[in-house]
Amino acid sequence: MGNAAGSCDVRQKSFVIVVDDDEVVRDSLASLFRSVDMRFKTFVSADQLLQFPLPDVPTCIVLDVRLKGASGLDLQAQLNAQGKSAGIIFISGFGDVPMTVAAMKAGAVDFLTKPFRDQQLLDAINAALELDCSRRVGRSLSHSLKDRFEAMSDRQKEVMSLAVGGLLNKQIADQLNISDATVKIHRREAMRRMHAQTFAELVIMGRELGLAVPLGSSNQ
Repeated sequence: MGNAAGSCDVRQKSFVIVVDDDEVVRDSLASLFRSVDMRFKTFVSADQLLQFPLPDVPTCIVLDVRLKGASGLDLQAQLNAQGKSAGIIFISGFGDVPMTVAAMKAGAVDFLTKPFRDQQLLDAINAALELDCSRRVGRSLSHSLKDRFEAMSDRQKEVMSLAVGGLLNKQIADQLNISDATVKIHRREAMRRMHAQTFAELVIMGRELGLAVPLGSSNQ
């Protein structure tokens, strides 16, 4: 969608976090990540991670379900409540179906039962990083669209809102008590400021911004 499209490359910047109270597991995963040049950090508890500011890059958290103190599911709930972005992969020594279902419903990317193969974990991590990267691009796009929209004049906002809601130029002119020519000028300027290549793109942007559909436009 014109300049509104986005992409991400997790190979350039990404970060993996391990939360596991088993030192052997932490050391084993640290060795694996070093072997593939992954940036990572390990923690022994949920509380320890919560004191660490998550990096502003695509992030994956490899999280043991059963931790001393707050559980992995508790940590997932806290991160979700705080709106912190990261793809979460749970690991566990137990094949607990209800626990797996709860984790996945809360947004986990995968749930691996120990012992798992190194490549299985790396594949899951890459999927989690791709997902978090896509989420970040989506949020960045949303903020960019909002910034462009807010930078327009009130009249341009009105014309764009009415246009993407389905009103024709003449209907907009009548509603705003301005001329058709003035509507066309504001509409063109709205497209320019929003970086929309076509009116169809402007409509999509309007939907993403949650612009209200004018009353009666559905009948046009």
